[in-house]
Amino acid sequence: MFVSIKVNGQLYQSEVKEQQLLVDFLREDARLTGTKSGCDTGQCGACTILLDGVSVKSCMILAPQANGKAVTTIEGLSTSDQRHPLQVAFKENHALQCGFCTPGMVLLLVDQLQRHPRPSEAEIRQWLDGVLCRCTGYQNIVKAVQAAAWQIETAKVSAHSSERKKEILK
Repeated sequence: MFVSIKVNGQLYQSEVKEQQLLVDFLREDARLTGTKSGCDTGQCGACTILLDGVSVKSCMILAPQANGKAVTTIEGLSTSDQRHPLQVAFKENHALQCGFCTPGMVLLLVDQLQRHPRPSEAEIRQWLDGVLCRCTGYQNIVKAVQAAAWQIETAKVSAHSSERKKEILK
């Protein structure tokens, strides 16, 4: 079966088997290894990506199901000169351990923060329920999410204020 999938803004067109998992397409066909294949059962969350902006476990989706859709992997979350606020917060709050689960965790959290910009600690912990990390107790990850949420909200307020100022000065 032939698929056409936009991955991180780049169009990938490839012949795939009907049973090929999206995680395998990303790792093998697109050569993007940030998406990890952990359990192949949808339990660990290491394979989480954004599919049309929504976090999904790519080991639970067949590549043909992503035909015509847009995928964002960890490689497409930031540019070479600017990291996503959540990536910055993970570094600054020491939320990184071995890194195996981190790409999927970050993409899940990016999606959740877009939908729920002011999460409580309990909400953040609930979001993380679908991501297994063997290295941490999640405390610094929760701190990082809280810091990123504040940073994102502050940037939105600042951008809104700048636009309003331009309107007034016209």
